[in-house]
Amino acid sequence: MNYTKIQELFLPANKINGSISNDIANLTNLKILALHDNELMGMIPSDIGSLFNLEQLLLHVNKLNGTLPSSLMNCTRLKTLILQVNLLEGDLSIVNFSKLIQLESIDLGNNLFTGNFPASLFSCKSLTSIRLATNLFTGEIFPDIRALQSLSFLSISNNTFNNVTGAIRALMGCRSLSTVILSKNFYNESLPGDDNIIDSGGFQNVQVLSLGACQFNGQVPSWLTKLGKLEVLDLSHNGLIGTVPGWLGNLPNLFYLDLSQNFLSGNFPGELTGLPRLTNTKEDDQMDQHYLGFPVWIQPDNFSSLQYNKLSNLPRAIYLNNNNLSGNIPVNIGQLKLIHNLDLSRNNFSGSIPSTISGLTNLEKLDLSGNHFSGEIPASLKSLHFMSSFTVADNNLQGPIPTGGQFNTFPISSYEGNPGLCGDVLQRPCSAQSKTRDPSTMRKSPEKEIVIGLIPGICFGIGFFISFTLTVLTFSIYFLEKETFLELMLKKLR
Repeated sequence: MNYTKIQELFLPANKINGSISNDIANLTNLKILALHDNELMGMIPSDIGSLFNLEQLLLHVNKLNGTLPSSLMNCTRLKTLILQVNLLEGDLSIVNFSKLIQLESIDLGNNLFTGNFPASLFSCKSLTSIRLATNLFTGEIFPDIRALQSLSFLSISNNTFNNVTGAIRALMGCRSLSTVILSKNFYNESLPGDDNIIDSGGFQNVQVLSLGACQFNGQVPSWLTKLGKLEVLDLSHNGLIGTVPGWLGNLPNLFYLDLSQNFLSGNFPGELTGLPRLTNTKEDDQMDQHYLGFPVWIQPDNFSSLQYNKLSNLPRAIYLNNNNLSGNIPVNIGQLKLIHNLDLSRNNFSGSIPSTISGLTNLEKLDLSGNHFSGEIPASLKSLHFMSSFTVADNNLQGPIPTGGQFNTFPISSYEGNPGLCGDVLQRPCSAQSKTRDPSTMRKSPEKEIVIGLIPGICFGIGFFISFTLTVLTFSIYFLEKETFLELMLKKLR
């Protein structure tokens, strides 16, 4: 067999180990080389540039090390370069990518690359997707990135880039951007709050904006109101202060909001209960179904195997946990009929749990733990048949835990820290539960009952004695008077 005629070598996820032989350079007609999700080690072959027809190089999720071979830049027909999750290293700012004029997607994430953002990529005008996340990059995002007018996906999270204001101003010029993931950079800077930072055409196509875990100070910036297509907003794990702005509820396409792990105060804004994409089925049916440039992980400090390649697959969610929010949960929360995850834990919320939560018929996860809720767990919540995770631990709740439906599946940890709760899951029968005593309804002790029971008898006895005495006295007077009358009559007869 003439192996040189092979155009596609597709062997992913086969536990192939060892190194990639330099002989692979003999497959000069190869268009696709897919060896990802194996156990390959060693360096990328130095002669890989001999594959002049190569269009896709997929070597991600292996154990490859070393630097990018300079010959790779001879693969001028390359459209997709994915080397994510390896041990590759080197200063990428000195690598010349400018020959790869047909390059559309490049993923170098989760490696050990250093240097500044590789400026030579700005010459690759066909680029639509760039991921440089989780490396050792430094420096700033320069305005020259505006040359990438086709760029729609950018992820540079988990590096040490600086000057977030400059980055936003520069990226605003990439008019096609729809996914912007900048998390875990710009440490301890201030999140720009100037409304004028976004011009009339800036970020008008942005659907995903992630600025989590940057330790930002400042407040939730009001220029977000200009992002009419924004669907996913992540500002979690920062140092933001102030309130949760009510105007967030006016964003017509927002369905995923994460403001967790900040220092926000004030109430749960009622405007959030009117988010169109969480309340209106008709609006939700119009959700964009296109694929993202690369799969993404949600929540910067919760890296897991859960990744999403379509926005429509993301859970509709509101995360306000770990803040200083207080007050009652608005009754109108029942309008969020399309929400999947609601996390209000570790705040200072009080009052009762609204029974209207039972209207959230698509709810899968509800976390109300670590607050000051009182009263009972609404029995109506057992109608939430999709709820797989539920906790009200560490509150001031009391009364019986609902039974039936999903409530038969939740563990004891869902209710711990509420001494007033009772039910089978806590092995605390409600019939034997000690109840709070009210003096007006307190059951009288047997001793008191005996004394109180004797009082009518004593009163009757005293009354009887007085009545008897008066009767005897009356009769005595009567007979005394009668006897005196007889004596007078006898005297007269004499």
